[in-house]
Amino acid sequence: MDSVVLLHLLHTIAPRFQWRLFALHVHHGISPNADAWAEFCTGLCTRYGVPLQVERVDITPFRDGHGIEAAARKLRHAAFLKQACDFVALAHHADDQAETLLLQLLRGAGVKGVSAMPLLKPASLQMHATVRPLLDVSRERLSEYAAQHGLAWIEDESNADVRYPRNFLRHRVLPALQERFPEYRETLARSAQHFSEAGQLMDELAQIDSLAVFDGVTLEVNALRALSPSRAKNLLRYFLHRRGAVMPQSVQLEDMLRQLCEAREDAAVCVDFGDWQVRRYQDNAYAMPALGGFDPNTVLNWSGEAELPWSALSARLVFNRSFGCGISLDKLKGAQISLRLRSGGECLRLHSNGANRSLKNILQENHIPPWRRERLPLLYCGDELVAVIGVAIHADYRANQGEEGLLVTLE
Repeated sequence: MDSVVLLHLLHTIAPRFQWRLFALHVHHGISPNADAWAEFCTGLCTRYGVPLQVERVDITPFRDGHGIEAAARKLRHAAFLKQACDFVALAHHADDQAETLLLQLLRGAGVKGVSAMPLLKPASLQMHATVRPLLDVSRERLSEYAAQHGLAWIEDESNADVRYPRNFLRHRVLPALQERFPEYRETLARSAQHFSEAGQLMDELAQIDSLAVFDGVTLEVNALRALSPSRAKNLLRYFLHRRGAVMPQSVQLEDMLRQLCEAREDAAVCVDFGDWQVRRYQDNAYAMPALGGFDPNTVLNWSGEAELPWSALSARLVFNRSFGCGISLDKLKGAQISLRLRSGGECLRLHSNGANRSLKNILQENHIPPWRRERLPLLYCGDELVAVIGVAIHADYRANQGEEGLLVTLE
């Protein structure tokens, strides 16, 4: 109902503001009625003359690790991100806000977890800018609007299943609250706003604490050691958020902080949480998506492609032409160009009059973390090692001034 009301409202006012309105329906395939829902959305949008994209997603690979609700949300957000738009308008309303706050409190969430859903949220790497125009409107008022305008909608049958925590609150708990505390929505919304303001203050403190110790990639562990435990956890959360990581649970965060700060200097610290890892190297903390297995015998041949996948680091190799820098294209002519992984014993001459240096020493001197050393792509011309991508180029293969070169980067 709330989505149908939102579409009706936006369709009504879009011409006044010259908005271009599009609709998205994410087809999760969970319900046996999912196809009928897509057909309903198609018919509704056809009547309004609103272009509709039906995005079919497969929840099966995600449901074991995330649970059905979390997996569906993850896939929905991925579908949102694929759309070409300035804003995603969501139909969350005042009852949703109250339910979310209570659910987060019952899960033991921190200040950020119990903050209000914002009316307007700026774009990020994970999501387009979002707007929630109905956030201050109750479900009851939306129902009245739908009846007034003769709107039809479909109820997801799972909304009546009280085994889901949100439905249990909606059907069992909130009616009792309504009876005793009629203004509970407004009261909980105020509390959520207070939490939101507290979260902003914590972010501002973390920004101050991160100055000169967070370079956008790594965080100095000594900065964590110098702070009180609560302030150190706040900085660590900020670091993880800036790196795009999922937020760990409280127990995971405390264990992460302990290992980063207290493990032996030579210990290979690696803390897994969700699909992410936190590692420590040379007293710096790194946060990254968890590294999976890889084939040490990987060989990719390059024949002029602009990009090649590099699965060992879940990245891609990007090839750009340049002049006076990079690898000399002239010296690569006439031989097979390939990319491989380390096998041991590799050497590289970095200076024209210098001796060959072991790749092991070159990687150590360039402060390449140990977990990346076995996964970095090595570029070969025939059987000769030409470059370690992102680290070093053989002296004999560097492009001279005015000479066309090849710049290879990992992204």
